[in-house]
Amino acid sequence: MFKKLKTKWGIESNFQLIIIFIVFGLTGSASVRFGEPVLSFFSITPDLFKDFSLGYAIYFILRLVVIFPIYQILLIFFGTIFFQFKFFWEFEKKILKKMGIKI
Repeated sequence: MFKKLKTKWGIESNFQLIIIFIVFGLTGSASVRFGEPVLSFFSITPDLFKDFSLGYAIYFILRLVVIFPIYQILLIFFGTIFFQFKFFWEFEKKILKKMGIKI
């Protein structure tokens, strides 16, 4: 399984693969952690939607929308800290290209 990932991503060493997994883990955790404070900064809390049917679902979807750009920024940030900027920049371009955003 790891050989397949290494080939697909153009990675040569197991150490680099471990670093990439660490970056993905840190990025995911940090982006979820930053989602609520960013929404709170704009005074958007779950209580704001309590009068709507499916109010918490609306808040959750809004939080996901906010988390996505945070994730993209943090992915490049952590990738750079762990000396994997080139890999994550190419990865980022692929993701954005699939979404129809050209860089």
